[in-house]
Amino acid sequence: MPNLKTLLDQRATAWAAAQEFQARGDDKPLTAEDRTAWDAALADVERLSKDIETEERHARLSAVDYSQVIDARADTEEAEEARTRHGGDEGVKAYTAAYRAWMRDGTQDLSSEERKVLRTGFVDGKELRAQGVATGAAGGYLVPPEFRAKMVEAMKFYGAMRDVSEVITTQTGATLPWPTNDDTANVGAILAENSQVTEQDVTIGQADIGAFMYTSKLVRVSLQLLQDEAFSLESWLARKLGERIGRIQNTHFTTGTGSAQPEGVQTNAAIGKTGGTGQTTSVTYDDLIDLVHSIDPAYRTSGRQQFMLHDSTLASVRKLKDGQNRPLWEPSIQVGVPDGILGHGYVVNQDMPVMAANAKSILFGDFFAGYLIRDVQDVQMLRLAERYADYLQVGFLGFARADGTPQDTAAYKAYRNSAT
Repeated sequence: MPNLKTLLDQRATAWAAAQEFQARGDDKPLTAEDRTAWDAALADVERLSKDIETEERHARLSAVDYSQVIDARADTEEAEEARTRHGGDEGVKAYTAAYRAWMRDGTQDLSSEERKVLRTGFVDGKELRAQGVATGAAGGYLVPPEFRAKMVEAMKFYGAMRDVSEVITTQTGATLPWPTNDDTANVGAILAENSQVTEQDVTIGQADIGAFMYTSKLVRVSLQLLQDEAFSLESWLARKLGERIGRIQNTHFTTGTGSAQPEGVQTNAAIGKTGGTGQTTSVTYDDLIDLVHSIDPAYRTSGRQQFMLHDSTLASVRKLKDGQNRPLWEPSIQVGVPDGILGHGYVVNQDMPVMAANAKSILFGDFFAGYLIRDVQDVQMLRLAERYADYLQVGFLGFARADGTPQDTAAYKAYRNSAT
């Protein structure tokens, strides 16, 4: 596939060709030949846009700093010994090799050194994963960096919320509180000479976030595949487990009820604009302008502001034009600059509601300021060798603890379709 710069240049050319037909300034209908050329140019824009999105996603994922994903845990005597013996890259390699051996052959065929490495964890200069003996004996170990990177890649691919929200990782899953304050209604004053300063208290509130246990559900793998060295079990299984966890987390982070699951970013979003009567499945140019300006300029000019919408909603928005018949959707022609709507970026989230009566189908704002995702430690996997032994299969399942919650509801607002 051509590089990102080439794709952007090709799309700019196709877009310019399509715009030539819009810029004629006459009311004459297009000839059959012109119509064919116009449709072909628009089709090229659509195709190239998908290729560009793929390239940009790969670039974002390759830039993830996985060394900052988990907090260091307190040193134990055994972990300190591992630090001395398996420092830096050697520790990562030792843990990864032992982990792969455990995945393929189970615990009983591990050497004493491999068992000790798995129980201890690994040291890569920044991270220390120290698993207790009880967890290892139960058949579960923290996944090594290479495996985890593939899983996180899959989770991010299916989870638009992780791309735009603030994501933190904590050592434990204990409820995490933080102070809140909204002092925007209070202002200063002019003080006359020899006058006493009036008082104005600052109101401090509190919000918190917990942690839910997510599972990938069970995946059964045949012994033949486990024994086949040509089969990349790590890549295949990491993607399958990551996709499953990523899908359900993104759904909850978007539309979760907040009861026995995270509260989604869209669930209780304030309404910035409601469509007029008859707009149950549509949105107008003026609606989007009003939605953008329903957000305080402090968020609207943060540099992180963007739209969030379902792909079918994006298709409708891309057909809208301003008063000069110019499309609201603006294809990027520069590497690092995303496509835009009214000069703002957008993110496609397939868990956002499609346009329907009373649906909050479009969000706009600074989602990094507005929504918080919390991960607890690292992903863990269990290996069930005996349960499916009569099928000559081994079961694998992954676990990940996470939660999500709105943290600044003023940072984004929603467009709601008309009820009738």
